[in-house]
Amino acid sequence: MTEEKIKHFVRVSETDLIGQKPLFMALTKIKGVSQNFADSICKVLKIPLTKKTGTLSDSEIELISNFMKKPHSIPTWQFNRIKDFESGENIHLTSSKLKLMKEFDIKRIRKNKSYKGMRHSWGLPVRGQRTRGNFRKGKTVGVQKKKVAGAKGKKG
Repeated sequence: MTEEKIKHFVRVSETDLIGQKPLFMALTKIKGVSQNFADSICKVLKIPLTKKTGTLSDSEIELISNFMKKPHSIPTWQFNRIKDFESGENIHLTSSKLKLMKEFDIKRIRKNKSYKGMRHSWGLPVRGQRTRGNFRKGKTVGVQKKKVAGAKGKKG
């Protein structure tokens, strides 16, 4: 039998993917690629979902990388930047570009001093969560047993 050579790591979009995993699961390790988007990539490029990532040829890896930069024939609701603030286009960002744009968005809303921006700068939850029990960052609220026990002993 002929045994296929499987690469241990495959580099796609600035991320090392494990070669033993199926392609659609390995693609989800790239920041900005969900299972739904990875499934769409495989279907549009007509690559089997269960194909091992390590068995991909260099041309297939190149094809996947180029497609992730400029996805076409995928519904726009799967993109992560619909009507981008600067360009107004529907784009999909991955890895370091996604992280950078997120930082720029947070800086922009902080500069505008919107409610959301102020919550970001104060380190509080932005999306309406309650703060009574969570988000205390190390401060405990409640009865402290040692102080209560010590105070009873001194009084009596």
